[in-house]
Amino acid sequence: MDRAIGLMASLLKEFEDQTSQITLVPSDGGRFEVTLDGALLYSKLQTGRHAEEGEIARLIRERP
Repeated sequence: MDRAIGLMASLLKEFEDQTSQITLVPSDGGRFEVTLDGALLYSKLQTGRHAEEGEIARLIRERP
C-alpha cells in the first residue's frame, strides 16, 4: 500500500494541472492496476512485476 500511495503522490505532483481526480482502490492478492479514462495502462497481474520507477508517468505521457 505504501508503494501505491507514493505513486499517487508523485503522479499528483507531476500532473496536478491536468488531474481532477485520482482514486486508490485497496485490494489483495497482488493486484495493482492503473487506469486512465477507463483504459487499463498497467497491470501487475498481467506483467507479473511491480511497475518500475517512473513507468506509470511515462505511460500516461505516451498516451494519445
